[in-house]
Amino acid sequence: MNWGRAPGVLLGGGATLLLSFLWMPALLPVASRLLLLPRALLSMASGGPPSQPSPASGYVPGSVSAAFVTCPNEKVAKEIARAVVEKRLAACVNLIPQITSIYEWKGKIEEDSEVLMMIKTQSSLVSALTEFVRSVHPYEVAEVIALPVEQGNPPYLHWVHQVTESVPDSGPALP
Repeated sequence: MNWGRAPGVLLGGGATLLLSFLWMPALLPVASRLLLLPRALLSMASGGPPSQPSPASGYVPGSVSAAFVTCPNEKVAKEIARAVVEKRLAACVNLIPQITSIYEWKGKIEEDSEVLMMIKTQSSLVSALTEFVRSVHPYEVAEVIALPVEQGNPPYLHWVHQVTESVPDSGPALP
């Protein structure tokens, strides 16, 4: 950082220190406003989910993710969807047919009809989910992106955790 320095002008240690003290009062209102930002925004900026559960639900924001995968057709999407649910890499997969994707591939603009998979899983399983999808997907570069879920219906979010645990649960599974 070049605080206290104009381009091409070097200041001595005393001048830099003086300018630092002069700038400090100007920075205080900015710093105090940062303290007022919601914790969710700060956690998004830091790249990690907050570790405290919501008092009302016990849900830890960001512990469930929604992953998105595009497939060339419904047959491939259904096969992958069924496999990730059977392997407990996902609690639920929604298939959204007939989306249009426009993208650049190997220097050419492409347009394709695809099926979008919306996959609900534990955030801790996203890496394993990604590796599995890459291993069975027909595309050279499969799209697998995931976003953390900060809020939602607490019973549903609990169910996602329950269904994706490695040991099968004897309780009823929600749709």
